[in-house]
Amino acid sequence: MYIIVIAWIYVTLMMSVAEANNTNGTLLGAIVTFILYGILPTALMVYLMGAPKRNKARKAKEAAWAIQKNPEDSDSALPVEPDASGHATRVSPNCSVPPMRKEQ
Repeated sequence: MYIIVIAWIYVTLMMSVAEANNTNGTLLGAIVTFILYGILPTALMVYLMGAPKRNKARKAKEAAWAIQKNPEDSDSALPVEPDASGHATRVSPNCSVPPMRKEQ
């Protein structure tokens, strides 16, 4: 993936150089060309393509946190198990829930 990023930055850099060296071109036009055609789309692509890696790292961190907090109960990786049925989630027995206070 990084070879595409490097190649696109190179192409847009050459476009900017051509814009700056053209008789009708300006340095401001070259900078705008490099930012709008090079930096912004490349940053967006790198961010979107890195989403699966960030999600995997987040899940691994949550699993490590759950195992560290509760080493004897390594079956449940998260303190609260998700429920796909649309009902409220089940709280694991090892997770403490604060009691509700009555209004006075």
